[in-house]
Amino acid sequence: MSIGQNIPHDSSRGHVSGGSVFIDDRLLTQKEVLILPVGVPAASGTVKNIYTDIAAQQEGVLAVFTAKDLHHNAWGTIIPEQPILVQDKIGYYDEPAVLLVGTSMEALLRARSHIKFEIEKSEPILSIDDAIRKNSFIYKANAFVTGDVDAALAKAPHKLKGEFECGGQEHFYLESQACIAYPLEDGQIEIHSSSQHPSETQHVVAEALGLSLHEVVCIVKRMGGGFGGKESQAAPFAAMAALVATRMQRPARLCLSKDDDMMMTGKRHPFKNFYEVGFDNDGRILGLKAHLYADGGAYADLSSSILDRAMFHIDGAYYLPNAHIEGSVCRTNFHSNTAFRGFGGPQGTMTIESILEDIAVYLKKEAFEIRELNCYGVEKNNVTHYGQKLDHNPLPELFARIKKDSDYERRRQEIDVFNRSQSGYIRGLSVTATKFGIAFTARFLNQGNALVNVHKDGTVQVSTGATEMGQGVNTKIQQIVAHAFGIPPQDVKVMTTSTEKNHNTSPTAASSGSDINGAAALKACVALQKRLAWLFQHIIHGTPMNDIAECPPLEDAQLRLEDFIFSGKELQHLPTKQTIAWPDLVKRAYLNRISLGEYAHFKTEGLGFDKARSMGTPFSYFTNGVAVSEVQVDTWTGEYKVLRTDILMDLGRPLNPGIDRGQVTGAFIQGMGWVTTEKLYYNKDGKLLSHSPTTYKIPNIQDTPREFHVHFIENNENRQNVHRSKAVGEPPFLLGISVWTALKDALKYRSGKTLPYIKSPATPEEMLMELSRYE
Repeated sequence: MSIGQNIPHDSSRGHVSGGSVFIDDRLLTQKEVLILPVGVPAASGTVKNIYTDIAAQQEGVLAVFTAKDLHHNAWGTIIPEQPILVQDKIGYYDEPAVLLVGTSMEALLRARSHIKFEIEKSEPILSIDDAIRKNSFIYKANAFVTGDVDAALAKAPHKLKGEFECGGQEHFYLESQACIAYPLEDGQIEIHSSSQHPSETQHVVAEALGLSLHEVVCIVKRMGGGFGGKESQAAPFAAMAALVATRMQRPARLCLSKDDDMMMTGKRHPFKNFYEVGFDNDGRILGLKAHLYADGGAYADLSSSILDRAMFHIDGAYYLPNAHIEGSVCRTNFHSNTAFRGFGGPQGTMTIESILEDIAVYLKKEAFEIRELNCYGVEKNNVTHYGQKLDHNPLPELFARIKKDSDYERRRQEIDVFNRSQSGYIRGLSVTATKFGIAFTARFLNQGNALVNVHKDGTVQVSTGATEMGQGVNTKIQQIVAHAFGIPPQDVKVMTTSTEKNHNTSPTAASSGSDINGAAALKACVALQKRLAWLFQHIIHGTPMNDIAECPPLEDAQLRLEDFIFSGKELQHLPTKQTIAWPDLVKRAYLNRISLGEYAHFKTEGLGFDKARSMGTPFSYFTNGVAVSEVQVDTWTGEYKVLRTDILMDLGRPLNPGIDRGQVTGAFIQGMGWVTTEKLYYNKDGKLLSHSPTTYKIPNIQDTPREFHVHFIENNENRQNVHRSKAVGEPPFLLGISVWTALKDALKYRSGKTLPYIKSPATPEEMLMELSRYE
C-alpha cells in the first residue's frame, strides 16, 4: 500500500548529497556560450537608440542581440502584449532590451557598462492611486453580485467603511530563471528550462523564432523553487536563449543572477481594496460592497485571472448574504506582476479577515466569536457569493476544534491580563481561515495527460505534464502508480517532463499538479490493469498462449476488474484465489504481444462558471484550514515575535502526509513573510532597490513560531479527487495571515477608540508608526 505512506521525496537524497541536477549544473558543452540580458535604465518612455558597438568589441564578447533580431517580439499568456526585448516603448525599469553573448560571465559583466541607451523619458505611474487617477487599467472584471447589498447596507444597524492595502512579494526561489538552448538538425531547437509550464515555453520560443511547435521541445527536469514565478515568466528568457542558439548555432545558456532576476521579473500583485460593510449587533455581516484594485505592473501577464481569484476569495470562510464585488487591474510602470502561490486568493481573503477584526473592535467583542458567527454553515448559509454550494463543509468543525486544541479561551484571558501590565510589550491572538477553491478558473486548463510504460522486468516509467519544483508532485505520482500495480514505489520512476511526450499540458499551478496529473496517471494504470487482468483471466481458464492474442478485444470480453487485486507484487483473482507474480504477468503479456504502455487524458469534470453572470461552479472542491497565532510586540521598537501557531487542516486523505506537512509549514512561513517582513522598496524613478538577500527580508529561523503545531482532520468525503485526497500547495499560504491579524489584535490594546490600521507587510517600522498614533 503506497497511498497515505510517508515515503521520502524522490529527490531528497540528491538534494542532500548534491547529486540533483539543476539547469546550471549541466556541464558546459563544446562551443557553448553564455548570455547576459541588459535592462533599460528608465521606467517609462521610448528607446530612441541603443549603442552596443563598444560593448561588442570587448574581449570575451562574441555577439550582441536586440529586439530587431527576433522573428516575433510579443508574448503573454492571456494578452500577447509584452515584448521579449524592449524595442521602443518602455514598460518598467530594468526591462530586458539587449542580450550580451560571450565566453565568460566576467567578460559580459565588464561589457555591460558599455551599453548606452538614448531614451526619451516620460512620467511613470508608480502607485495604484496614481493609476486610478489617470484611468490606467489593463482589465476590469464583471461584478460579482448576490442579494441586494444596497438595501442590506441601508438597513444595517452598523456600518464600517475603509480600505485595505497589501504589498507585493518576491518569489525568492533559490534557483533563478535559468535555461539552456541546444540547436538541433533541420532547424529544430531543444530547450532545457526551469519552468512550471513547458508547453507555454515551447509556444513562446516557437513564435519568437518563427518555428512550428513540432520543431521545439521543452524539457524540465526540476526547478529550484517556483512558487508561480516560473509559470509564465520563464518563457521569454527561454526565447532569448533560443534566439542566440539559433543565430549562432551554438548551445546557449542564460542563468540570471539573483539581483538581475529580482529586478527583471514580476512579483505578487499589490492590492488596494475599498469596502463598505454592514453588520448587526452581534457582528453578523449583512452586506459587503467592495472594489479591488490590483497593481498589474506594465503588462497583462496573468493579472486578470489573479484578480478574478481575489474576487472569488474575498468571502474567505464566511457567508455573505448580500455582496457586490468589483475589481480592476491597474497598469503601472513596475515589472509585470505575475502568478504567486495563492494567485490572488490571499489578497481577497486578507481583506475580509481584516474587516472581521475591525467589526470585533467596533462592537467590543471577541474576534473569534465574530468569525464563528459568520462562518459558512453545513445545511444553510453554505452558498458562495458566486453561487457555488459548499459540499461536506468542515469549517464549523475546524473552528470548534482549533479553539479547543489551541486552548484559545484561556490564552485570551492571559493576554488580556498581560496587556494591562504596562510591561513595554503587548500581545495579540487571532485565528484566520482558508477556504481555497481548487481548479484553474480558466476552465480549459483543467486537463492533463500521462504516459505509463511497464518494462519487461516489471519496473515502470511514468511521464506527465507535471513539473517538480520541490513540492513533491513526482513522489505523489510515483505512489499513485505503485499503488495501482501493487509494486514498491522504488520500482516506479517519474521521468523528466518533456513536451514531446506530454503535449499541450497545463502549468503546474493552481494547486492542481498532483490532482490533474495524478488522475491522468491513474487512468492510464487502470487501462493497463484491465489489460493485464484480461490476460490473467485467460491464463486461469487455460487458454493456450498462442491463442491469447487472438481472443476478443477487451471491450468485448467479460471482465470484472473488482475481482482482481494488485498487491504485494502479484495479481490475485479473488473468486479462484489464484495468483501470479507481477514479473511473470508482465513477461506473459510481452510474449503474447499485449501492450504494456498506455496514454491517458484526464479532464476535471463538473466545472462551469458563467463569466457574464459571475455565477456557477468554478472550483472542483475546497481545501480548508484554520490557524491561531499569538504574537508579542515591543512597543518601543515595533519589533515582534511569533510566540505560537496552531494549524488544523482538512486535506482529505493525504497521498503522502509527510510531504503535505512540509507543504503546510512551508506555505505558512512564506505567507507569514508576505504579511510581516517582505517589503519591496523602489526609488522615485521606479527602480527596485531591494533586489538581494541583503535588502529583502524573507523569514529566517528566528522568525518562525516558538511553538508550532500542525494537525490534520480525518475527511474521507472528497470524491472529486484522486484517492479522495485534497490539494495542499497554496491553501496553507493564506493561514500566514493569522500573524498579521494577531498584530492588529495586539494594537487594539493601545488604540483606544480608534480602529487599528496597518498596511501589509506589517514591518516593525509600520507597527511603530501605528503605535505612535496612540501616544
